[in-house]
Amino acid sequence: MAKVIKIAAEPRQRVGKGASRATRRAGFVPAVIYGDNKEPETIAIKMNEIVRLLNRGGFMSQAYEIKADKTKSTVLPRDLQLHPVTDVPIHIDFLRLGKGMTVVMQVPVHVTGEEESPGLKRGGVLNQTRHEVELNVAADAIPEYIEADVSNLDVGESIRISDITLPEGAAPTITDRDFVICAVAAPSALKSSDGDDDDAEAEVTDDTAEVTEE
Repeated sequence: MAKVIKIAAEPRQRVGKGASRATRRAGFVPAVIYGDNKEPETIAIKMNEIVRLLNRGGFMSQAYEIKADKTKSTVLPRDLQLHPVTDVPIHIDFLRLGKGMTVVMQVPVHVTGEEESPGLKRGGVLNQTRHEVELNVAADAIPEYIEADVSNLDVGESIRISDITLPEGAAPTITDRDFVICAVAAPSALKSSDGDDDDAEAEVTDDTAEVTEE
């Protein structure tokens, strides 16, 4: 499960455009926490803290624990508004996570076993068609990433979603096909010296095109 990052916030009593502009002038980002059959909670978070979290990457795929006064909420970002000119964050919507809730998340894919892959040792090229996979996951068990092990892949072979060990209770949102995560493709020099790889390479290319068209 991905580590929950803690964020300090301040309750925000006033709402509306004027109040939001005043919040931003004071160096804070206005935000709201909603969901889990509870009343929305308006808060303000320091601008430099949000910028720091944005710069580390994966902001929208990370769970956070927000503490405002004596209230703690485990949340997921669901909408991030940026200034159209400066790209400075101007408002954030957070979804409050309740027990037993299921959410849709873009989970990063980490490729492992590249040094052991026979196809890569022969000069093949790793073609990663998906760097993230959209999953239905339990809100209290969001994985930090999923692994695609290519240590046994030869040229023309691929890893599909069915080859991935997903966390318990997690499932891909795409259910109508066994889509490709990554493949070992043959470079031109290898294909010309090994004609048997041509058909396999064509299969990998077709899968890649299918992913691109989604």
